[in-house]
Order: sequence, then C-alpha cells, then structure tokens
Amino acid sequence: MELWVEEKLGNFYAARFRVTKTLFSGASEFQKVDIVETLGHGRMLLIDDLIMVSERDEFVYHDMISHVPLFSHPNPKKVLVIGGGDGGTLREVLRHPCVEKCVMVEIDPVVVDACKTYLPQTSCAMDDPRADVRIEDGVAFMANSDETFNLIIIDSTDPIGPATPLFGEAFYRNVFERLGPDGMVVAQGESPFYEKKTQTSMLQRLAGIFPITGIYNYVNLTYPGCLWSFVYASKTHSLKHAEVQSKIQASGLTFKYYNGDIHRGAFLLPSFQAEHLESWLTDNPSE
Repeated sequence: MELWVEEKLGNFYAARFRVTKTLFSGASEFQKVDIVETLGHGRMLLIDDLIMVSERDEFVYHDMISHVPLFSHPNPKKVLVIGGGDGGTLREVLRHPCVEKCVMVEIDPVVVDACKTYLPQTSCAMDDPRADVRIEDGVAFMANSDETFNLIIIDSTDPIGPATPLFGEAFYRNVFERLGPDGMVVAQGESPFYEKKTQTSMLQRLAGIFPITGIYNYVNLTYPGCLWSFVYASKTHSLKHAEVQSKIQASGLTFKYYNGDIHRGAFLLPSFQAEHLESWLTDNPSE
C-alpha cells in the first residue's frame, strides 16, 4: 500500500509526496507536527499538514532569508530569529564569523526536539556557543525584551494559528524598537500568486513604520506555486542596492543557491507583482 502526504490550498490546489516512512507524528498545544521520509525529497517537516522543510530544497529558503540581509548589513553582530524551529536559519546565520550572537525564539518545543532528532541537516547549529535558543512566545518576547539587534529574521509559518500575530502592526512596531539604528528585518512573505493580499498588507504595515521597505523573491521546489517572497524593512541601509559581491568573495563562504547574481536578481519582480506593490516599495540607496 502506497502512503502519500498531501498539502492542499483552498479548494483548487493540492501537491502530493510519496512517503516511505513516518519518523515522527505528534501534537503540541499549538499545532500538529510530522516528520516523514519521502521518496524524492528526503525528510520533510510538516506543521498542520503544511510543508515547512524538505531536505532536498531547504537550502533555498534558508540561504535567501539569511544571506541577503547578512551581506547587506555593514556589521551584523547580533541577530534575532523569531520562529525557525527547524534550525536552518540559525545554521546559516552562524556561518558568518561576524555574528557574535544569534538568539532564536521558538514557541513550540515539540518542533525543536523533533527536528534535533530527525532533521540534523537543519538543526545542526543549535548547540553552537553563539546560539541562544529560547522556547517562548516570539510576540511576547518582542513586546517585553529590552535587547537590541542588528538584524531580526521572522522565520514564521503561514498567518494562521500561533503565527497570526507575527503578521500584525503591533508586532512590527515592537520589531522597530528592538532594532538598533542600523537595523533590518526580513520576514517570510508568502506567495505572490496565492497570497497577494497578505504581501500587500505586510508591506503597507512596514511602510508605515520603516523608511526603507521592499520585497524579494526565490524559487522553492515544495511550496505551492514555487515562486515565493520575503518582505523586508530597514532603518538605514538598502538591501536591494547593497554591493555584496566583494563581501561574498572575502567571506570565503559558498552556497548551494545564493550568490551575488542571485542577490541582485531576487529584487527584479515580475510585472504582475510589482504593479500592485509599487506604492510600498521604498528601497532606494540612502548612503
């Protein structure tokens, strides 16, 4: 008997993946969590039956949420990751020697523990001495903390369930307060095909708070529609116009997806996306 996992979007889209083994299946107080072995995509993390990570393509998402802002920022010493319980974003952030500390705030210990056991490919940096992994509510942390950061990365699930407040105006006003004068924030920005309203509302909120706002794209194998986005905002420095090629070469780092050309090209938006977001794309060089 064949076993498949299926991710559905509304009443019009579904993607199926062949499962060879169920490695973990459980539920926390927040959500359902599953890790399965698939035939064509390696191990896969699903939360509430939505695909978060597969071993075959996780490097795309984690490269682009991390290295685009890290190479754009002049000196990102202190980084905060909200969410990201699989550990992949933390892993990529800590590849940068300039990062002295990375705090990861994840609400669900079940996700963290399951990924440490069954997804070592992404969770391998959680014991790094520069990593500070905290199991707590990211919204409450942002509201109550007095720490400041150079870069904040919102590595969230879709705007449903416990992730819903991570898309709100109050949350991003607290993000602004937790960023230093050179601060940047990057957030999971959904699909330009299927979540046009979400992208628009996120950028509207950011543009009402930050002087520099924008969006960039990447192509991910296992997400609905494949073309997905990150939204971002900055107090001072441009991400779109950052000169990154020399910094990448000097770093000595290599990547499976990210490079200087990908960095520049990610900001070249398809016409249908640019047209409805144009009013809130304010990233122009300020230096």
